[in-house]
Amino acid sequence: PLVEEIIEKCADITEKYSSASNLDYPTKINFTELAKIVDGVFIALHGRPGEDGTIQTELEKVGLPYNGSSPATSQITINKFQTNEILKNNGFLIAKHLLVHQKDWEKDSRKMIEDIRQQFAFPFIAKPVDDGCSSAVKKINNEDELKAFSELIFRKEQALNPVLCEKLHLHVKEEFPIKNVYLVEELISANNAKHFMEITGGMLTHFNEGMIEYEIFEASEALSEGDVLSLEEKFLAGEGQNITPARYSKDAEERTIISQKVKEIFLNAAKVLHIEGYARIDAFVRIFEKNEIEVIFIEVNSLPGMTPA
Repeated sequence: PLVEEIIEKCADITEKYSSASNLDYPTKINFTELAKIVDGVFIALHGRPGEDGTIQTELEKVGLPYNGSSPATSQITINKFQTNEILKNNGFLIAKHLLVHQKDWEKDSRKMIEDIRQQFAFPFIAKPVDDGCSSAVKKINNEDELKAFSELIFRKEQALNPVLCEKLHLHVKEEFPIKNVYLVEELISANNAKHFMEITGGMLTHFNEGMIEYEIFEASEALSEGDVLSLEEKFLAGEGQNITPARYSKDAEERTIISQKVKEIFLNAAKVLHIEGYARIDAFVRIFEKNEIEVIFIEVNSLPGMTPA
């Protein structure tokens, strides 16, 4: 009934401006056929398979240009562990992290829990290592939640165990993928900083005589209602709240100084990872006295989701 109501209300527009002849119905084609009918491809796919190098590799095979980073960079940035290892080895700050493999968990879950407990204090963050942002990112407060997270992410079937869902406080129909490995990270806190926030910073690259030039945008301050930013808050219109520019300081001059420092750190990270096109970096920022800052990287999105903002 609702669809019928919409059709009726839109009739004046659709009768005047549309007809059966201008509708282009979906047709399944391969990449070779695609190369014959288009000059280039704009990839607007966040997560797999659009952000992990898969589509980029196929487009290169048929000689089609595309937006975004190379397959090599895409394969790295989709993997949060690999990305953070590269950033850490180049002097950037990241959260202490650990990979938890399904085979190790199934072999001896008690030992795995003890290994995690020795390295991380509750609460900490658990999340898939290679999914789009905010998917199944959970704050783990105790051992029961750690067990529930592990059993859910290592489950054999798509159906979710309601008892485990309740322990993790999952919402109805909340996305929770099946994986054979996940990432544990320390919970990043203020750590005596006078100001602490989560930010997301966009960037764009330009070609100038064959050289890549980076344009780093003003970062946005990301606000969340829960422990971590949800998928809905990041992508659903009206759900999340980003404040741009980020409120680093109430003093305009100080804010500008801090902003430039953050931009420079993001720029250097983008160069290390060889990012191209439009991209976004998520990070925490600690601000201390005399405008000293620490930027702790969360993840790098080589093809960010097309959010309403």
